[in-house]
Amino acid sequence: MGSFLTKSSLGRKLVMSISGCFLVLFLLFHMSMNLVAIADLLSGEGSAPFGLSYNGICEFLGTNWYALAGTAVLALGVVVHIVFAVILTLQNRKARGNVRYAATVKEKGVSWASKNMLVLGVIVALGLGLHLFNFWYKMQYAELFGGETANGVQLIAATFSQWYYALLYIVWLTALWFHLTHGVWSMFQSAGLSNDKWLCRLKCCANVVATLVCLGFAVVVVAFFVAANCHCC
Repeated sequence: MGSFLTKSSLGRKLVMSISGCFLVLFLLFHMSMNLVAIADLLSGEGSAPFGLSYNGICEFLGTNWYALAGTAVLALGVVVHIVFAVILTLQNRKARGNVRYAATVKEKGVSWASKNMLVLGVIVALGLGLHLFNFWYKMQYAELFGGETANGVQLIAATFSQWYYALLYIVWLTALWFHLTHGVWSMFQSAGLSNDKWLCRLKCCANVVATLVCLGFAVVVVAFFVAANCHCC
């Protein structure tokens, strides 16, 4: 079984599908958590629905064993996804040889995102590194090693009050959107859960999921940028 997952093309795609599904679920959770920060922004910290607050959620997670275990599993999932993505891309390029250089006509049914997944993945990975530095390093990492932990809502406000960070995050989220529009439906296809009848439906679902995730994150960026820079408010 281990040899199948690591050495065969089908096995590698299955690993990509499982790790990708896990990461999409995390993105949905993280996006939902971030939207609470908007409620804090609009109604005052701690006044969000059901008594939730962004800082309260961060404090609940903090450096508890389940949060640390989740962080470790998430990090492993990201690493596995990236490593197998690079392996599969190099494998596909080797199999095609020089054919890819001769292609001058756009292939029917092949999206731009599907042909540029590695480039999109690199942008997403770089954006993830920036995000970890801006938030995780100043919050969970700082708490774990006894440093001064930043106030979550204030940190979001300070970060996205700067136009260049807001712009970089929008670029990152755009790349993530393209990556997800192809990745979400292809993970079902790789797992053998797709056919001609369901392919269009899965692609539609992929667009919905990608838009929901990226729009949710983008709303946070724009809301805090406008709140910090709109002097008429």
